[in-house]
Amino acid sequence: MVTIKEIAEICGVSATTVSNVLNGKAKTSEETRQKILKAVEEYGYTPNAIAQGLRKRRSKVIAVISEDIAQFTSPAIIESIVEICEKWDYRVVVYNLRLYDRWQDTWYGDEEKYRSIINPIIRDIRSSQIDGVIYVAGHARVIKTFNRDFELPIVMCYAFSDSKDIPSVVIDDESSAYEVVSYLIGKGHKRIGFVGGRADNIHTVKRLSGYQRALYDNKIFYDPDLIYYGDWSRESGYAGAKRLFDKNVTAFFGISDRMTGGIYDFLYEKDMLVGNDISVAGFDNENISSFFRPPLTTTELPLRAIGKKSAELILDRIENSGKRTRQEEPEIFDIPCKMIIRDSVKEIYIDK
Repeated sequence: MVTIKEIAEICGVSATTVSNVLNGKAKTSEETRQKILKAVEEYGYTPNAIAQGLRKRRSKVIAVISEDIAQFTSPAIIESIVEICEKWDYRVVVYNLRLYDRWQDTWYGDEEKYRSIINPIIRDIRSSQIDGVIYVAGHARVIKTFNRDFELPIVMCYAFSDSKDIPSVVIDDESSAYEVVSYLIGKGHKRIGFVGGRADNIHTVKRLSGYQRALYDNKIFYDPDLIYYGDWSRESGYAGAKRLFDKNVTAFFGISDRMTGGIYDFLYEKDMLVGNDISVAGFDNENISSFFRPPLTTTELPLRAIGKKSAELILDRIENSGKRTRQEEPEIFDIPCKMIIRDSVKEIYIDK
């Protein structure tokens, strides 16, 4: 690779002049400027990013720590992060913890398992030329791995931080569930079965809160007998539908499309035609939802918007690191979802 010094010798100018021209700070003639730019193009000179980072104390490299890139939410988030970073001339290094691939969901709450994977990654980041970190969780929960004294800027993505100085970018679960249930109520449904994930899961808690608020705002009695907690699988969706079917429900709200697939399975066995005999709405807008028969009314997660916001936050913190003050309250950015109307919900007669 040709160096900036060699370009200067070729052009008969100083290395400082070459540097100034490349950085748009040149105080030289247009003839000299064109001569330098032509030589740069002809000889293929590119700045040494590592050397520049050492001089500026910045490498322009972002580390993305993904709990598992195979999680259906992760690819779109990471792609969006990379896209924004490229526009800012930053590179991205992705660390894949593979937590779900290694242990499915058995690592939840197992600090020893988790630390055995995350600690070497943190040591590697600390010893590398890294300017900031974005942590991409597999599902929403409170991450306690990093505190406010962590030496690099960090943003929590698709999860929450317990540190006031670490911003969190998450989906607006409550408002999005409120929108779905309000839509069902607007179609005449009052007995709506809620098929949820784990009871202690943040997504479940917030989506249930949205469900309850929609009922309250529409003066509909909340019936805890219409709530079922599962494990996010298709099998638990089937079990939930089976449990709630005989409780005179006219609609099901499955808070993940995978569980909603199980609801479809049960209703098929009961010879119930979704979108005609009974209504169903989901959440996530996974690819499978448009292939259900009938196609599923659901809610699209704003994954790219979450990645974009996370990237913008980390880059702002890097570029303006000396201007920020410590936060008194944690910053949480709720990104709204988008409801996708398909054919699985039928309007029913409302007796007035």
